[in-house]
Parts: sequence; C-alpha cells; structure tokens
Amino acid sequence: MSSQKLYPVMEHFYTIQGEGFFSGCAAYFIRLGGCDVGCTWCDVKESWDPEKHKKYSSDQILQWIVDAKASLCVITGGEPLMHDLSDLTLLLHKNGIQINIETSGTSPISGHLDWITFSPKRFKKPLPEFYARANELKIIVAHPNDLRWGEEFASHVSPKCHLYLQPEWSKEKEVLPKMIDFVKANPSWKISLQTHKYMGID
Repeated sequence: MSSQKLYPVMEHFYTIQGEGFFSGCAAYFIRLGGCDVGCTWCDVKESWDPEKHKKYSSDQILQWIVDAKASLCVITGGEPLMHDLSDLTLLLHKNGIQINIETSGTSPISGHLDWITFSPKRFKKPLPEFYARANELKIIVAHPNDLRWGEEFASHVSPKCHLYLQPEWSKEKEVLPKMIDFVKANPSWKISLQTHKYMGID
C-alpha cells in the first residue's frame, strides 16, 4: 500500500555532503519547505514558505533515493522537523537507507533518525530534548561572539557529541582566522568548511 503522507520538497539531489562529520560522503539530500527560524544570512530563504513547494509522498521520495542507488539520505530545510517525519523515515529504514537530519532544534524530534546534526540559531531558542540526542553540534560563526555563544551549547550536549564550528559563507575570510585560534585553544572543537561550495557542487 502506498504511503499517503505528503511532504513539501523544495529540492532534492544526489551529491557529496560538504559539511561536518560526514563531509566527503555521497548523500541524497531532501530539502523540505518550511522554516520559522528566520536566519538573516540564510542562503535558502526560498524554502521558508512550505506552501510554495510541491508535495510528494514518502513512496515518491524513496524512489528518488533508490533510483540514485544512494544509501545515505540527509533531510534538511528550511527546518525539516516542522513536519512529522515518522512515515518517511520508517519507510527509508525499511529499505536500508541511513537517515541524517540537519536541524536548528526548534521543533520536536519525530521519526527514526540515525544522526542528528543540531545547529542552534540565535533567532529562535532550541528545545532541550536536542542536547541529549545530538550526534553533532554545528555552530555557524558569523561574528567572533558566536564562538563563546557556541560553548554554551557544548556544555549541555552529550560528551559523545562531535563539536563543529562552521564559518558563515559570506564572512568566512573575516572569521576563519579567529576560529583557527579558538580551536587551537579549545581542541575539543573542529572546523567544518562548506567544501561542496569549493567543489562547485550543490
């Protein structure tokens, strides 16, 4: 029986993950429409309104991934957890697909997720449930003050959570030297770069 749950998909593509722990890995990206966080420097603001994007069933989304012969799916947005992901993630898992999610942590966790990249933003406070569940903490650095701000979150996540600092793309040249100095002084952190942009891919 076909799944009837529908999700607004802004875009989907098979590419190389350029950020964080899985950087360099082949991954099928599903970018869901809808976001209520409103980051001023967001590079996919067209994803914010879910009504602007065509809706697809879990079965259709699965078929894209199967056709690409991908084994890793990254669900992103927008803010993907604005949607109940139970139906989609259950179906993907039944078909042997690993599911990673990139989230600001402002909406409740739903679905069967293998890896949670928790990227809190100043624009809306995250929910406490993400501290224990996050596999990866990613702090976007647009200003040197973001370095110490990120430490507040690092003090609450699990000791097993990987800590990443990532320069906001338009401010990279400005903030990267300060990030390097910070990581040298605080080696529990690592630097994540948007390597897909250097490669010229999505």
